[in-house]
Amino acid sequence: MSAERNAAVEAIVAEADRLYRDLSLDAVRRWKDASPGRKAVGYMPVYAPLELVHAAGMLPVGIYGGGDQVEIIRGDACFQSYICHIPRSTVELALSGRLDCLDGMLFPSTCDVIRNLSGIWQLQLPGVYVRYLDVPQDYDSAVGGRFYLNELRSLAADLGRLSGRAITDLGLRASIHAFNENRRRVQELYRLRCDSPAKAPTTEVYLLLRAGCVLPVEEHTAMLDAYLQAARASDRPEMDNCRVVLRGGFCEQPPLGLLRTLERAGCDIVDDDFLLVTRWFDEVPEDGDPWEALVEAFLHKSVATSSRYIGEEEKGAALIDAVRATNAEGVIFAAASFCDPALLDQPMLVAALDRAGIAHTEFKYAEDTGQFQAIREQAGTFADSIKLWA
Repeated sequence: MSAERNAAVEAIVAEADRLYRDLSLDAVRRWKDASPGRKAVGYMPVYAPLELVHAAGMLPVGIYGGGDQVEIIRGDACFQSYICHIPRSTVELALSGRLDCLDGMLFPSTCDVIRNLSGIWQLQLPGVYVRYLDVPQDYDSAVGGRFYLNELRSLAADLGRLSGRAITDLGLRASIHAFNENRRRVQELYRLRCDSPAKAPTTEVYLLLRAGCVLPVEEHTAMLDAYLQAARASDRPEMDNCRVVLRGGFCEQPPLGLLRTLERAGCDIVDDDFLLVTRWFDEVPEDGDPWEALVEAFLHKSVATSSRYIGEEEKGAALIDAVRATNAEGVIFAAASFCDPALLDQPMLVAALDRAGIAHTEFKYAEDTGQFQAIREQAGTFADSIKLWA
C-alpha cells in the first residue's frame, strides 16, 4: 500500500512539475478552448484579489517570470541592468507570444519595478487590459479601508466589462468560498511539511503551489487533496536535517534547483514566503458583505512581508513568531539580487533575530541562476554549525 501511495505522490508531483515548466501556458489555453468566450487574466506577484477575477467567470493566472528556462533578448531592451530579473523575463515571455492567451494583466503594488513593468506592458501590448493595483498605506478601516473598497469596486467594474459578466454579491461569495477552501488545503500542506518534512519536501510543496497558478482553483484544491492523502500515507524516512525558515522569495521566485540545493545541504525548509497570494490571509469571512470582507481581511489579516506596509508593528516580530511556531533552528535569507523591498528590510530582520538569539545566514540569487555550489557549501556549513554548536 505504501508503495502505491509513493507512486501516487510521484505522479501528482510530475504533473505539477509539467505545469511549472510550461511557459506557454498550455493548460490555460486548454481551459479557454473548452468553452468559447472564456477569458484569462494574469497577475504578477505578490498579492491580487483573485476572487474578483473568478467571480467574473475568468481564470486568474500567476505570472512568475521565465526562471532559468528562457533566454532574455528583447526583455533586456526594456529595463536597466541594475534591477531584478523577473520583469525582463516576463517581458520576454510576452513579446515571444507565450502569454498571448491572457486577456488582461494585473500588477500589484509591490515596488517601483513592478509599477514600471505595468507601463512597459501597456506600451508593448496595447491591446491587452492592464491594471496597476494600488493598495492602502493607511490601515485604518475608515481611511485605507474606504480607499481599498473603491479600488476593488473599480477593478470589479473593469473585469465585468472584460468578461461580459458583472460581479454580483452572490458570485463573489461563491468565489470567496472556493478560495477559502484552497487556502485551507495550502495550510494543511504547510502543516504536513512542518510536522514531517520528508513526507512533503519543499521542492514538492513549491511545485504544487505553482500548479495553482494555472489551474482553476477548484481543480487545484482537488490536486492538493490527492497529494495530502498520498503523502501522509507514504513511507519516506525522516532525516536528521536542520529546520530552517526561508525568507526573500516573495516576488522573484528562487530557481527550483536552488531549493533542491538547500535540501541536499541538510536544510529542511519548514516555513517560507513563496507565492504569498495563496497565504496572504488565512481566510476571508463568508458571511456579511463580501466586499467589506475582502477589505477587512486585507487590512487586518495580511501576512507580514517586505512589500507590505507594517505600520506600528515591530519589524521582525512576525519572523520570530514563525521560527518559534515551526520549531525552526535558524533562518536563511535568500533574496533576489536587486530586490529593494527584501534587501532594505533584511538589516532590520537580522537585528530582530540577533536580539532573539536566532541563527541566520544570507545570500542572494537570480531566477536564472544555474550554479549553486557556493550556496550549497554555505547552507551546509550553516546547518552543520547549528547541529554541532546550537
